[in-house]
Amino acid sequence: MELQGNRRLLVVDDDRKLAGLIRDYLSPLGYEVELRHNGPDGLAEALATRYEAVILDVMMPGMDGFAVLRELRKTSDVPVLMLTALGDEADRIVGLEIGADDYLPKTFSSRELLARLRAVTRRARASTLTHPPLRELSAGPLRVCEETHSASIGDTALDLTTLEFAILTSLLKAKGRVKTRERLIEEVSERRFDVFDRSIDVHVSSLRKKLGDDAKSPRFIHTIRGIGYSLHEPEYPAPHQP
Repeated sequence: MELQGNRRLLVVDDDRKLAGLIRDYLSPLGYEVELRHNGPDGLAEALATRYEAVILDVMMPGMDGFAVLRELRKTSDVPVLMLTALGDEADRIVGLEIGADDYLPKTFSSRELLARLRAVTRRARASTLTHPPLRELSAGPLRVCEETHSASIGDTALDLTTLEFAILTSLLKAKGRVKTRERLIEEVSERRFDVFDRSIDVHVSSLRKKLGDDAKSPRFIHTIRGIGYSLHEPEYPAPHQP
């Protein structure tokens, strides 16, 4: 049964004949197969392009498959099926420990290759559905993640109180629109608004300081006099911090 759709695979193997045979077998089944024949080229391609899976040879001169996998796993969770001419169990264990999804000896049959490939990609899709990527809110260099309760500007983490984080999240969700003081107080403190209550202004002032914002010339949080606040994409970069 042919696969539906066009799926992208990367094969990294210095055995050009074997790599070509893999491509010839998988292409009619709906896969778009890209070939690289050494470690550095394979790593660069795997990092530059989104693939459904990578088929990676272990024994390559210079940068072997283990080295490629170690570097790849620093930033990518793409499924990796490793090929080896060695039957040594230790090599299989090393590959699995550093992040390989499965192992296949080079004596494999084409049907076994397809079965293993389907298995690793199926597990990856199931994992994505079970653990979807964390959703970030952003405005320029400002990033907020509700799931991890974290906020940062560029590479600098922000140390926010619970209320400051709630205010920032609320404003980011309404980016470009005005949030009234009444609405903010009800959202972040779960209590009714009192016209004499200026606590929200105190929290916003503290939040602005942590963002490096200036109320008179704001980058992020703008005051809408007599109404509330709005958060916008910054129109100019942050001032240089000595």
